[in-house]
Amino acid sequence: MKNKKVRRLTEAGVIAALYAGLTLLLPMASFGPIQFRLSEILTVLPAFTPAAVPGLALGCLLANGFGLAVGANLAGAWDLLVGTGATLAAALCAYALRNARVKTVPVWSALPAVVFNTGLVGAELCFAVFGGELSALWLCFLQVGLGELVTAGIGGALLAWSLCRKDVYKRIFSPKND
Repeated sequence: MKNKKVRRLTEAGVIAALYAGLTLLLPMASFGPIQFRLSEILTVLPAFTPAAVPGLALGCLLANGFGLAVGANLAGAWDLLVGTGATLAAALCAYALRNARVKTVPVWSALPAVVFNTGLVGAELCFAVFGGELSALWLCFLQVGLGELVTAGIGGALLAWSLCRKDVYKRIFSPKND
């Protein structure tokens, strides 16, 4: 039992580091009004391990904090709460959808990140960049939504498919010695 807890903690840490690293790889795309975070591909991982839920939230918090510290994060300090909250909510929903599958692949787990980030981060960016101008709200939803659709939706579904192919996820997240 102790090995399983250590393993889950390690998985969460690795996922947090991957999320933060992928976000910071392209800071202008990750924090700008047009959001395109490569790290959002990882938001499907809660379908494979519960450790991904805190891992994604922590990775997002770290990335948003670092982005704030270096001045890349346009949403400011609010992104620590709103952006991380959106990622946590999406991760919890992705975990809840882990058994909703299309031919053994949990593709539906890729959708919560698209929905939560489009709504919450889109609104957050509207207030941060456009001063809350309601005419810009739909533009922000569209910009964040398209980025999320590509990264979390399509990229996440492709990652899920890749992990399910030949049961790769079982070798990564469910070793026999646990």
